[in-house]
Amino acid sequence: MRPRELASGVSLFAARTPTLPPATDTNSYALGEREVILVEPATPYEDEQRAWVDWARGLAGTGRTPVALFATHYHSDHVGGVDVLARELGLPVWTHEETARRIGPEKVARQLKDGEDLVLEGPTPQRWRVLETSGHAWGHLCLWEPEQRTLIAGDMVASQGTIVIIPGDGDMRVYLEQLARLRALDARLALPAHGDPIDDPNALFDRYVAHRLAREARVLEAVVAAGPNGATDADLVPVVYADTPPSVWPFALFSLQAHLVKLVDEGRVRLEGAKYAEVRL
Repeated sequence: MRPRELASGVSLFAARTPTLPPATDTNSYALGEREVILVEPATPYEDEQRAWVDWARGLAGTGRTPVALFATHYHSDHVGGVDVLARELGLPVWTHEETARRIGPEKVARQLKDGEDLVLEGPTPQRWRVLETSGHAWGHLCLWEPEQRTLIAGDMVASQGTIVIIPGDGDMRVYLEQLARLRALDARLALPAHGDPIDDPNALFDRYVAHRLAREARVLEAVVAAGPNGATDADLVPVVYADTPPSVWPFALFSLQAHLVKLVDEGRVRLEGAKYAEVRL
């Protein structure tokens, strides 16, 4: 857990959080050469919070001054330290209205919208574009800096572990659409909330989409194989995720359900009671 300088005006600090395995940390980022946004006030643990505050305060020694905390979304491994860190550093919180609604609107000084620019003054001013990329979570935000072609990716992708889509909290169709939007940026560097920096983001976006569509095809095949009486989502998990250890099936169930919701919305699968069956034309 040590700061890392990644690029001009971009540094990383990983802190332990209650995130999903195999990840154990959430990455925070300091953006800006003089004015600085601190991304992901994530850790709820007191010892990690002390280290986080020391890191943030230590930026002053390099001529950098934090001006705000920024949260990509409302999941606990991204906002677990927001109250303490905002109070200790005396900083306002910036995030999307969906996150503000869940953590308390009174805690959020600025509700950000898609397309907004955050301009950070410095020897080389930085302009970070706010991108609303719902799908994993409603109101999920990324930040895009076109000069260095750097993307703050939050939980849209990870270089460690996977991204879980939970129906109601997220949406598989929207998630895939937003991955395509991020792919079109042609980023040089993507900085995820979990794992190492991603040096070839487009290749990872392509793998994510291909993997999801391949899994969706297996879901549809399993539904068809179940016959006209259909099958429950719990029945389908061992079939669709036969290539994964049973220990991950509880998490896989969420993604399976997200694929099923998408297939039902597209009219390719029907839901009767608790069972899913093929739509026959």
